[in-house]
Amino acid sequence: MKTDANGDLWVFGYGSLMWNPGFPFITAAPARLRGYHRAFCLYSEHYRGTPERRGLVLGLDRGGSCHGRVFRVGPAAAETTLTYLIEREMFGHPVEVYRLKWLPVALDERSVTAACFVVNRDHPHYAGKLRPERIAEIVRGAMGKSGTNRDYLANTIAHLDELGIRDPRLHRLAKLVTER
Repeated sequence: MKTDANGDLWVFGYGSLMWNPGFPFITAAPARLRGYHRAFCLYSEHYRGTPERRGLVLGLDRGGSCHGRVFRVGPAAAETTLTYLIEREMFGHPVEVYRLKWLPVALDERSVTAACFVVNRDHPHYAGKLRPERIAEIVRGAMGKSGTNRDYLANTIAHLDELGIRDPRLHRLAKLVTER
């Protein structure tokens, strides 16, 4: 585990972690991760789809940059928070769907090293770079135990907008989903 000089753990969120972190934190602030972008790049066979009709969920994939939030977790909660996040984010056996990477995240005028969960391109559910029309087609018709893929997209956009984080690609995708 990497902590700063004060023993604080920093965690970068780009999806539901931003509005539903599930761990105690001291502060949360807007941040930017360079080298990765938010993308519908993971097939979901349970939460937003089924094995017969897979849905898609978000992952941090290589390239570009991603606006999100960074959380500062105090030393007393750092170890339990990281354990919780690994259990929450790195599901999938025998290969985890995400990889924990310690990456520099821009926060105001400074940079912190934060725990980032990036997509594991070797996982069988990695969808790769799909055309927006194909993503829309999948999102339009998929549903799993957590609800429809459409709702997942709409809720993600609503929460990002609420936090002041604009993601034009997701807005364009939502338009493609509703055009049919």
